Amino acid sequence: MTLMLHAGASPLDYDGLRQLETPEATSTHVPIPHHRLVDVVRLTLGFYGHTVEEEHHGVTPDGMRYFGVLSLRSTYGDYTDTVGLRNSHDKTFPIGISFGSRVFVCDNLAFIADHVVRRKHTAQAKRDLPGLVGDLIEPLADQREAQHRVISRYRAANLSQSLVDHAVLELYRAEVITVTRIAAVMERWENPPHDWGVKTAWRLFNCVTHALEGRIAEQPALTSRLHDVIDATCLNGNATVSAELAAQ
Repeated sequence: MTLMLHAGASPLDYDGLRQLETPEATSTHVPIPHHRLVDVVRLTLGFYGHTVEEEHHGVTPDGMRYFGVLSLRSTYGDYTDTVGLRNSHDKTFPIGISFGSRVFVCDNLAFIADHVVRRKHTAQAKRDLPGLVGDLIEPLADQREAQHRVISRYRAANLSQSLVDHAVLELYRAEVITVTRIAAVMERWENPPHDWGVKTAWRLFNCVTHALEGRIAEQPALTSRLHDVIDATCLNGNATVSAELAAQ
């Protein structure tokens, strides 16, 4: 997997992450080391029965902002369940933990749940971090099953060209994609760079996440709006559903 980022960040392995200096704490701001967030999340995932099989990390050149992806052992074939992490030392954004999927063949990232630890970086937040992370990861098993049902539904929904055109316009209106990315999405729809199957909602979903590239790792909330549009498209009466897939 390649962790693609557009915030000026560069890949870094875990050992390199541990060697980064964490800014000194002040009376009002106590930075949490990036590697400590990774450690706590890894430990909590293991406690709740999830196995991390692959991980990738990235930081900005000044080491102030961190992005990471932990891929979990999964039985879902061509995609794996994924946990995305964010942390900053410069107050750019709070600690974030997102759950979603990564498609093996093209490393497309997408998130179905985005949780933010909305606590200032204080001594109390650092002390409470294990409990806060535990609260977010405890329901992960149910979220993984829910994601599987969503993706199965997307695979089952065949889309007409008019539905696709409408969905892409709605994605623009929802600010998931910019006007300059409409052409990129449509090109991938007509000529997929990877095998995303026939013209279903799953194929459209991958066209969008592929066109967005690393922006999803930086802005997981994008896929919340993406799911809203794709879900509405699947519910449209013009979308035909394969009985075999719908039964999954």
